[in-house]
Amino acid sequence: MTRSVSTIIRLPALVLVAPAALVAEPELSPSDKSGYHLFHPTPRALMREMSTDRPDQTESPYTVDAGHFQLEMDFVTFTYDHHSTDGVRTESWNVVPVNLKVGLCNHVDLQMIFDNYVNLQTTDSANKVNERASGFGDITTRFKINLWGNDAGRTAFALMPFVKLPLPESNLRNGEIEGGVILPLAAELPGGWGMGVMTEFDFVSDADDYETEWVNSITFSHDLTDRLGGYLEFFSVAGTAPGFQWQGQVDVGFTYSVTADIQFDLGCNFGVTRSAPDYNPFAGLSVRF
Repeated sequence: MTRSVSTIIRLPALVLVAPAALVAEPELSPSDKSGYHLFHPTPRALMREMSTDRPDQTESPYTVDAGHFQLEMDFVTFTYDHHSTDGVRTESWNVVPVNLKVGLCNHVDLQMIFDNYVNLQTTDSANKVNERASGFGDITTRFKINLWGNDAGRTAFALMPFVKLPLPESNLRNGEIEGGVILPLAAELPGGWGMGVMTEFDFVSDADDYETEWVNSITFSHDLTDRLGGYLEFFSVAGTAPGFQWQGQVDVGFTYSVTADIQFDLGCNFGVTRSAPDYNPFAGLSVRF
């Protein structure tokens, strides 16, 4: 999720309306780390606290230190959605989806996201149709470019362009290039609380054209003990496709830091609108090396 849960939660969505005080704060770096890169790694003594893009859906503006790697994964995640109006029920399992990151320089990292094994079952009780699809999902590559606050300051902000690779079409993949940009903002709040906000623009394929989806989220986190942290999040999606219905979710989860480089997490995302998935439990792991 974020640094230690209290230090910050990935703060992306309300970036466009963030107060001037948040946007204008200069970075006060304790040391010059600009000379470190992929082939000249940042020394352990100068590395910042591990920050992850999970388990909440709000991304973090903090990058992986130059020359280091970070693996973030779900052991398994399950999504259930039942549309009571048309009787269609979908159940999806995603086994070991992985986000592998590498620090290219002090302010930029590269990420590769693999969906790995996906099992999707759709049941239409009204028409007595039961369809199942399984196999390898999509691959997405993205860059995280921290613009301020990576090593010091009470706020941090990043730019994250991404693209989904056009793998061959299958019953799980549309075979099209899709992409977008994520704008995550994070801030430390009084009382040991952290906040993250995110806004995201996605360009998704819809038959012979592309539609836009707009994601917004806000999350609050706090340490419960020295190792255990928790967060509460609101996540929403709007879209321009005909008939697209606004989706809203309320998410809750916990993180447990085993060491400075190993973190376990678990949680569940709950749909609060009919168009959103009903629930999505998950458990995962993040490791830095």
